[in-house]
Amino acid sequence: MAKQTFAQPVLEWFAHSGRHHLPWQDSPDAYRVWISEIMLQQTQVNTVIPYFQTFMAQYPNVAALAKAPQDEVLHLWTGLGYYARARNLHRCAQIVQEQHHGEFPVTVEGLVALPGIGRSTAGAILSLGMGIRAPILDGNVKRVLCRYHAIEGWPDQPSVQKLLWPIAEAATPKIHFADYTQAMMDLGATLCTRSKPACERCPLSRSCQALVSGRVEELPHRKPKKKLPRRSTYMLMCCNAKGEVLLEQRPAAGIWGGLWGFKEFEAQEDLDTYTRNAFGADIPQMEIWPVVKHTFSHFHLDITPVFIMAHPSPVAVMEPKPQLCYPLHSMHSDSEHAVGLAAPVKALLAQLQRRLANTPASPT
Repeated sequence: MAKQTFAQPVLEWFAHSGRHHLPWQDSPDAYRVWISEIMLQQTQVNTVIPYFQTFMAQYPNVAALAKAPQDEVLHLWTGLGYYARARNLHRCAQIVQEQHHGEFPVTVEGLVALPGIGRSTAGAILSLGMGIRAPILDGNVKRVLCRYHAIEGWPDQPSVQKLLWPIAEAATPKIHFADYTQAMMDLGATLCTRSKPACERCPLSRSCQALVSGRVEELPHRKPKKKLPRRSTYMLMCCNAKGEVLLEQRPAAGIWGGLWGFKEFEAQEDLDTYTRNAFGADIPQMEIWPVVKHTFSHFHLDITPVFIMAHPSPVAVMEPKPQLCYPLHSMHSDSEHAVGLAAPVKALLAQLQRRLANTPASPT
């Protein structure tokens, strides 16, 4: 009875106020739900929609994604951030295709054994994509449950999650569980938001303990804050007269893993030493652009772009590494040079394109 008491108003609200026309809700299956759930991690729905549509057009099924080159996958992911998601997505597709004959496992345990799939994502895939009942506990659902039950602590703490999972399991109805799963995500995303929640329109307001006790803004507790360290780097944008710029591929692990970017230096002295060794007495004039600021989840990065026009081609003067003489004109095309680019690198390439075309543009 308790489960019905919680789920019924949620389902009734969803019937008239939920989101029913998201692109991944059109002919949902395990593959489409999986792609959408991975993209939606740490990312807003409106941002995800065009990326999802592009992905579906390029990779309509798991077999197509599995055989795609990783560079192509990372290229389509450029701008979504958290690029480990794309690498795990690609590897997961290969495992599903090679080891599971192109079919996703039909249990939570089987799904979480795959790269990049956690318990909540597994629950969404089963519930929304396969018609198998399984609870979820994404950020939106955690917020709703923490407020409704006035649960103390930061929701991502293991001790708090240990409390939340049995509650999520008990609240998930035996029937209409797919609608309930989508309804809980919608409720957290549209009404029970982090700030300024619309409690007056919430179907759970009569029984919400946080609302009754006047603690809606306090709960759930925020992640304990710590000051992010600040790092700096110099990015060498080495171009030639043909409108090509030297890029090199980053290691598979770590920040921007597997993506392509400019050669980097920790200090100006390192950059100066490198250019002396690379160009000898004929060092091209450097043009230092204003600092570009970028923030990761665990540190701030100050990027100083340094532009030089090299003769001959930059590839001829750089030491061998995974590298590419990248034509700037290929940035907005699906050519053979389509590669994964971090957001700051993509922005700088666009500015370089304007710079070399002699169009008025500020390098900031």
